[in-house]
Amino acid sequence: MAIENIKMPQLGESVTEGTITAWLVQPGDHVEQYDPIAEVLTDKVTAEIPSSFTGTIKEILVEADVTVPVGEVICTMETAGEATTPAPEAETEKAAPTPEPVVEAKAAPAAPVAAPAAPVAAPTGDRARYSPVVLRLSQEKGIDLTQVTGTGKGGRITRKDVLGFTPSAAPAPEQTSVVSETPAPSVAPTASASTPTPTVAAGDVTVPVTPIRKAIAKHMVQSSLEIPHAWVMVEVDATELVNYRNSIKDEFKAKEGFSISYFAFFVKAVAQALKKYPELNSTWTGESIIQRHDINLSIAVATDDALFVPVVRNADEKTVKGIGKEIADLAGKVRTGKLTSKEMDGGTFTVNSTGSFGSVQSMGIINHPQAAILQVESIVKRPVVKDGMIAVRDMVNLCLSIDHRVLDGLVAGRFLQEVKNNVEAINSKSTSVY
Repeated sequence: MAIENIKMPQLGESVTEGTITAWLVQPGDHVEQYDPIAEVLTDKVTAEIPSSFTGTIKEILVEADVTVPVGEVICTMETAGEATTPAPEAETEKAAPTPEPVVEAKAAPAAPVAAPAAPVAAPTGDRARYSPVVLRLSQEKGIDLTQVTGTGKGGRITRKDVLGFTPSAAPAPEQTSVVSETPAPSVAPTASASTPTPTVAAGDVTVPVTPIRKAIAKHMVQSSLEIPHAWVMVEVDATELVNYRNSIKDEFKAKEGFSISYFAFFVKAVAQALKKYPELNSTWTGESIIQRHDINLSIAVATDDALFVPVVRNADEKTVKGIGKEIADLAGKVRTGKLTSKEMDGGTFTVNSTGSFGSVQSMGIINHPQAAILQVESIVKRPVVKDGMIAVRDMVNLCLSIDHRVLDGLVAGRFLQEVKNNVEAINSKSTSVY
């Protein structure tokens, strides 16, 4: 018999960690390879973790509702063959490697949150090695990890150590005769220290935060803190688009089996504009800007309590009908809970139909790590001046949010004008959905 390790899988190209929301097996259960063993939540989607082997669950190493980084061992399994990965017990006999991914504290990236209440000194030896989860929690809570006593293997600080840490439990700092000649910088208070806990009054309803809502909140905070947002808006005359769509919608639905939406036309117009202005189809890395070759458009689809962003791949190569069919299929999967993480990966630019609930102007938060998001607002009839006369036209606002590290107003404005021109060029004489 052999002991195999099952690790947290990477459920998306930008996913670095996941939260075990529920275990579907218990120690002693026999499972076949590819059988689901746990449900995991990432900032993209809820998915099941399949078993990598056939065998018997030996030990569950991560409790439910615990967040762990990709690659960390979450459970062990007893199998009939020879081990392909070393068991945790065998790993402790080796001096160099550790069973969980670690980073040096001094090399940890600066978090886009308020500065910790106390500076984190770079410890030495084994204590200098912390998991990403421990580092993130310490930064969020303003905890000096040198003051935390580790209860993990080899004195390693665990997530529970950080969550259970109180300043009164910290050992007294050692006195030193070395005095810094440089004054210590002022430290900004943490959000938790400066924000009082709201009181609950009679009649108030407390709604528990679901795991998917927590994931959305984390992703939105990361985007708003890391990305310097800038906004620009244009008015578009969509009268000819409205006339064309109204003239074909009944025949189209009878023939194709689904409705052709205005949104499909806008997605096509955006995809065409991105071919001309690839700067908008980019990602900021810190050291470089990656201009993506493929135009994969994320579309925001909301349910009663969550927001998902499935991807229309290679949208520039699809017809309006093809885009409309894919939007309908993806929206259906979201609402029936059948959307997969793969269908949410790889987006390079986001288009959001905020007009579907009556909005006429909004400022979207960019879908990190993309560089821009376009909000398509409601099409409304307004009096406008056309050819020197006042006319009632179907007008729509297009609102663009950009990452100002990647893009400046000039190229953003030119891109938005290109989308405007593409939309206003749609008409019954020269446009086809096929």
